[in-house]
Amino acid sequence: MPARTHRQQVADSDVDLTPMLDVVFIMLIFFIVTASFVKEYGLDLGNPAHRPQSVSESSAILVAITESNLVTVAGRQTEASSVRALLESQLAEAPEAPVVVRAHPDSSNGVLATVIDKARLAGAKSVSLAH
Repeated sequence: MPARTHRQQVADSDVDLTPMLDVVFIMLIFFIVTASFVKEYGLDLGNPAHRPQSVSESSAILVAITESNLVTVAGRQTEASSVRALLESQLAEAPEAPVVVRAHPDSSNGVLATVIDKARLAGAKSVSLAH
């Protein structure tokens, strides 16, 4: 067996990186393709001032939330936890009436969510936000 030179020993110890690069590129393509099919869900919270006004406020039940988180249902001031009872009595008189919630920009989002939930539980078929 002939003696190997130093150059041949170095050449034999090189690692071929081609298969590893192939795997990396295949994984990259896989993640790019799968990421483009992910559908994100969310609410459209655009400015309601630019949308057409389809509900007249005279026929709607107005729920207002002040900046200090006080809730007023059809002119009667109440707490967020009592909104359902007042809305049920209002909806008994006009079952098809939409509920329009007008929240002050500085009011709590939690109070707004509670009021919307209570309106749905009271049986309102249409609950919308006003600016």
